Amino acid sequence: MRLSLLQPVIDRPGPWASVYADVTHDAGDAGNPQELTASATTAQLFALGADEATCGAVHEALLTRRGDPGAHAGRALFAAHGALVLDTPLPGPPAVPFAAWGPVPRVTPLLAAIGDDPVCLVVRLSRAGADFAVLGEPATGTDRGAPGERPAHFRAAADHNGARRAEEIADAVRREFESSGAEAVVLVGEEGERRRVHGALPEPLRALTYESEHGGRTPDDGNDLVERDIAQVRAAQESDHIAQVADRFRAGAGPGRKDVPHSTAGIPALIEAAREHRIDTLLVSPHGADGARQVWVGSDADQLAVRGMELPQLGELRPAAARADDALVRSAAAHGADIVVVLDPERAPAGGLGAILR
Repeated sequence: MRLSLLQPVIDRPGPWASVYADVTHDAGDAGNPQELTASATTAQLFALGADEATCGAVHEALLTRRGDPGAHAGRALFAAHGALVLDTPLPGPPAVPFAAWGPVPRVTPLLAAIGDDPVCLVVRLSRAGADFAVLGEPATGTDRGAPGERPAHFRAAADHNGARRAEEIADAVRREFESSGAEAVVLVGEEGERRRVHGALPEPLRALTYESEHGGRTPDDGNDLVERDIAQVRAAQESDHIAQVADRFRAGAGPGRKDVPHSTAGIPALIEAAREHRIDTLLVSPHGADGARQVWVGSDADQLAVRGMELPQLGELRPAAARADDALVRSAAAHGADIVVVLDPERAPAGGLGAILR
């Protein structure tokens, strides 16, 4: 999960304005659609108790187009104490646009919208060598630098024949794969080059490597079809990862199993594990009833409890009510846990929230 995106809102105290806006506006819309959206959202936040400065920051942000107007159909905005802290595009319009005001940001819908961000190594091949690009964000704890696309280049020896050159490139692919935290490789280039490099890879890596039949070494060669192939590989990665995490959760739920990670569910047990920093992976389903249950939080991510009377013992004299899913996401992200959104109700924990423990 792309948790670095949440860092600006995880590390700051609230209260928070959280806005999920539909920014698809037809040319024939009456009046100024941006102004209408901004004014309606601001009025809703003000009615919920948001301060004037924070409402103003949201209003100004919604009046500002970000990038290509047709590139994104939705936006998620988070503001606190009169400042816009995070404004990020959504892959599509929110199913139900809304604004919320509360002690912790409403980040769970954002995680559900953007999904996992599996790491994929894209290799564009030519007879001269290979260009590498790493897409996605590695698992928590992997030191690979900034998320997103990181280009690199390898030049093969000019005087080597095709088989020897393929071996050199395959070894470079292996090194880049191991250092990047990638979980899959996509080879792009002419068929002969692809086949030779694929065949020269070590067997474990070969099983994780896919070939795109479209495009060449330059990004513009068959770009749309190549991007489609890469997206399909990454979608399969995401599906496999969620299935593996769900299986680990179910396996760890049984009594007396010492050979698998222990897992837990239920709000009291999850809050206890969060406060003790024992959550390795938090599973969240937007369809579960537990996510909307009320818990009590303070300004610090460690300050969460089932009952408000517990918060003074944790150093918070003014506890506030919050949704369980957002409170647990804030705590898990603050302490380096992974977070996986499970959309399939059949795979999700009962109640919609669960954790694999450290």
